[in-house]
Amino acid sequence: MSKEIISESLLADIMSVSKRTVKIWKKNGKVTPLENGYYSLSDLNEFPPIKAMLASQWEEEQKITPIKQYQSIELFAGAGGLAIGLEKAGFHAVALNELDKNACATLRKNRPNWHVLEGDISTIDFTGYHNIDFLSGGFPCQAFSYAGNKLGFEDTRGTLFFEFARAIKELKPKVFLGENVRGLSSHDNGKTLQAIKSVIQELGYTLIEPKVLKAIFYRVPQKRERLFLVCIRNDLVKYNNFKWPEPFNTILTVKDALKKGVLYNTDCPKSQGQMYPERKKKILSMVPPGGCWVNLPDDIQREYMQKSYFMGGGKTGMARRLSYDSPSLTLTCAPAQKQTERCHPEETRPLTIREYARIQTFPDEWEFMGSISSQYKQIGNAVPVNLAYSMGKKLIALLNNIDQGIENSKK
Repeated sequence: MSKEIISESLLADIMSVSKRTVKIWKKNGKVTPLENGYYSLSDLNEFPPIKAMLASQWEEEQKITPIKQYQSIELFAGAGGLAIGLEKAGFHAVALNELDKNACATLRKNRPNWHVLEGDISTIDFTGYHNIDFLSGGFPCQAFSYAGNKLGFEDTRGTLFFEFARAIKELKPKVFLGENVRGLSSHDNGKTLQAIKSVIQELGYTLIEPKVLKAIFYRVPQKRERLFLVCIRNDLVKYNNFKWPEPFNTILTVKDALKKGVLYNTDCPKSQGQMYPERKKKILSMVPPGGCWVNLPDDIQREYMQKSYFMGGGKTGMARRLSYDSPSLTLTCAPAQKQTERCHPEETRPLTIREYARIQTFPDEWEFMGSISSQYKQIGNAVPVNLAYSMGKKLIALLNNIDQGIENSKK
């Protein structure tokens, strides 16, 4: 089937609404399906996300290349999802910091040439690095104490954001990128983000209005959402040409991740993975692709859900089986946790390590070190590689413009 023709569930994913909402739209004539029950994207052009997909300048974006070697440092690097995407876009990583020893082993195994600074960020002195163009990092979001309510640099002390800010202060990069969970924008009634904005201003940087990017629009077969903060040093803001990345023209699904096709040129290689206990396996074998606990017989629902059965609400992550025809739900740090089940679309088992990695768009040759649970955690915590790559392209375009502006001002 043409990628221009989408299912009802894909339409719901694109529009960030429930399938029930799409059914209501269909009933009141807001959307009209084709005879086969599917939808044509071109018939839905009045919806902004679909209009953006159809008018996308994705191909043009691929042509962006760095006009010089941009030196970057990455903090909280994890297993390298953000770093691989930025490298692919054209950044040259001078150093990467990470606390987790297994994640550091993963980085070293795959990129022996990368300078991995293993350990607590608070012990690292950044003053020895010079001419750093770009700094990036997915700093963990912790609550701040609002002592004195100044919400300045000192008020964030004791948090990992303080260390991120200290690195910016010491390195003075032209541009930096902060990456976080979408919930940061509303964390502590918006106070946390307000404190971060205040510190960015104090450091002498201008923040582009933060944006939540949905990974499904950037060649990632997963419904992950991440908040990005792009900041430009005040003396260089006059050269700002930053635009958020263009969406890809189709939405990729679990099938695109696990089977040979547009993302990978082979089916997913075999690898280790967790297994279900026998009873759980028997229960999950009754769940259809795309289904969850609500598809089970009532007596089995009661057995599986226990107290949760009486609590009402969605909980659609429980006993959830993925579908080849839809993007994956956001991957968590463990594929077999009861609240966040990620069962294989056909076989009754959790996703394997390599399947997990593919849904996060890691290359097949990228090896993960440590125990199986550590590998799942490293992958589950990563920024999807293709999302990082799309951001990287636009950041390269920004740095190109800044550098050209600096050169022209010297003439």
